[in-house]
Amino acid sequence: MSKISQMIELVKAGDYLGFMVMILSTCFVVFCCLPIHEMAHGLIAYKCGDDTAKLKGRLTINPFAHLDIIGTIMIFLFGIGYANPVPVNPARLKHPRRDMALIALAGPVSNLLMGFVSVFIYYIIAAVSSSPVGNALAYFFSYAAQINVMLAVFNLLPIPPLDGSKIFSSILPDKIYFKIMKYDRYIMIGLMVILFTGLLNVPIAWLSSKMLDLISIIPRLIFG
Repeated sequence: MSKISQMIELVKAGDYLGFMVMILSTCFVVFCCLPIHEMAHGLIAYKCGDDTAKLKGRLTINPFAHLDIIGTIMIFLFGIGYANPVPVNPARLKHPRRDMALIALAGPVSNLLMGFVSVFIYYIIAAVSSSPVGNALAYFFSYAAQINVMLAVFNLLPIPPLDGSKIFSSILPDKIYFKIMKYDRYIMIGLMVILFTGLLNVPIAWLSSKMLDLISIIPRLIFG
């Protein structure tokens, strides 16, 4: 079920608190988690020798330096999307192929870390409070964790221009990589069509569920 469908169902059921929590947690991801995701790319690029992101003012958590209008709309409609990619100059990297993979991996890893923190906060709140406010906050962080994990899983797909394609390209011969990248724009359009039709919903949801279970192991051990 798409994000917009979930929101409509919540309103139809009269669950206005759930609707508001979903809106607020999505805003949290858009205005906090996506900027951190992009800043992570830029920070690792800077550590690897490329200061392009720093010169462009992208080593910041200011959301307006990172957000992409289409990617943001996708977050609200489908629950997964993207921000404006951080510019990287491979010529400035110390070890271009390896460093590009590390830079690409940094974004999804940041989302998984934020998902882990959100899960941890959820378990803390659930353990200490059963009030309506506590339940709303627990729901907020639970949903924020789910979206962060979905963002990580989505971005790790080996489909251009997602981060997973850059990680995968580090093991591909240059000839094959550049041949694929020639069709980057068309592949992205195809990806958006697939997302709109919901064909990726089941595999992404399944992978996200498994990843969420994995990052929840430690909080579950601590809080039961």
